Amino acid sequence: MKNERNTVDRRYFLKSIGVAGISSVIGAKSFAEPNEPNTPDQNQPAPAAQTETPQIPKRKFGRSEEEVSALSLGAIQLVDTPVILMSSLKWGVTYWDTAYGYTGGNSEICIGKFLAENPDVRKKIFIATKASGARSVKDVEERLQTSLKRMNTDYIDVYYGVHVLNDIDQLTDELKAWSQDAKKRGLIKYFGFSTHKNMQKCLWDASKLDWIDAILTTYNFRLTKDPTMQKAIDACNKAGIALTAMKTQKSVTVETDNDKKLIEHFSEKGFTEGQAKIKVVLEDERIAAATVGMNSVAIINENVAAVLDKTKLARDDRMVLEQYAALTCSGYCAGCAEICDQAVPQAPYISDVMRSLMYHNSYGDKQLAKAAFAEIPADVRNKLAGLDYSAAEARCPQRMPIARLVKQALEKLA
Repeated sequence: MKNERNTVDRRYFLKSIGVAGISSVIGAKSFAEPNEPNTPDQNQPAPAAQTETPQIPKRKFGRSEEEVSALSLGAIQLVDTPVILMSSLKWGVTYWDTAYGYTGGNSEICIGKFLAENPDVRKKIFIATKASGARSVKDVEERLQTSLKRMNTDYIDVYYGVHVLNDIDQLTDELKAWSQDAKKRGLIKYFGFSTHKNMQKCLWDASKLDWIDAILTTYNFRLTKDPTMQKAIDACNKAGIALTAMKTQKSVTVETDNDKKLIEHFSEKGFTEGQAKIKVVLEDERIAAATVGMNSVAIINENVAAVLDKTKLARDDRMVLEQYAALTCSGYCAGCAEICDQAVPQAPYISDVMRSLMYHNSYGDKQLAKAAFAEIPADVRNKLAGLDYSAAEARCPQRMPIARLVKQALEKLA
């Protein structure tokens, strides 16, 4: 009976969210129509009391004194839709994650327009951005200055100066000196990096450094049972490094019996498989937040519902996710790039190819996919079609059909 009641409550919540107005969060004046008076009309009855909108809980951001919303707005597909930003604020999703290269710069520009029109919002939000494609400290500085101008802000809360770290050697002494200087200039508050591949080693090595404040890392239900990943997360947690999880979920379309079983299991529990995936990440208290790409109000509402719902995943829920991960691993690149790199040394970018293809196939973001693919050196891209990937396929723990996927990436992204 208890499970039935919880299911009804969650479904009711999903249907009812979105009723409360945004004005209660950041002030009605910010969103007043140009000719709308901001003072009440004495001849009109007083407005009805507004229902208070539930807010996403906050978590401590590493060793800092900051607290951030446990759900972060991934602005990876943000173009010019202020309603997305308004909706996130409504629920207290005040941690916004963007990048210099997202949607060709339009993600940052959209945030900048919003902040220009609503300047009081800046102090309520926590902005993270990344130095996409930077190859030198000079590039990092130039990208930071551009991001500041685009977003109409004087500072960035957390700056990922290396976007897609795959080796600790990328964190040079020169970059350390730059990060410390940028903090002194008041341009950034915290410095870190993002990592999509070799995550376990990157996290472990970073935990030994005293100047990394934050890491944005791939972490999802497929990695919660990885012992090396767990040790690396523990090490970062003890070092006070704030961890934000990305790539927490990949939407499932009903293509196989495995997909159908996963969707049906969680549907019976009263939430979607996507909500279950975000729950499993945020039930790990070492994670400061989960950043999820959200490009519609409906997606924001679904993820908000997952975080606000206090129902814990049961043992059978976790088992279903574990079984699904095992049965579908051949469709997921786990980012263990060192294995592919050693197997095919002529093209040490196989995991980057897989990530680019994922942006295309799973996100449906062709522009981002092509931009990520274009970051692979041209001489390597030109070799991809003629290489033998059998050694990489034989060693791949996920049993991915690498040759077929590389061919698909070349057809779609080259």
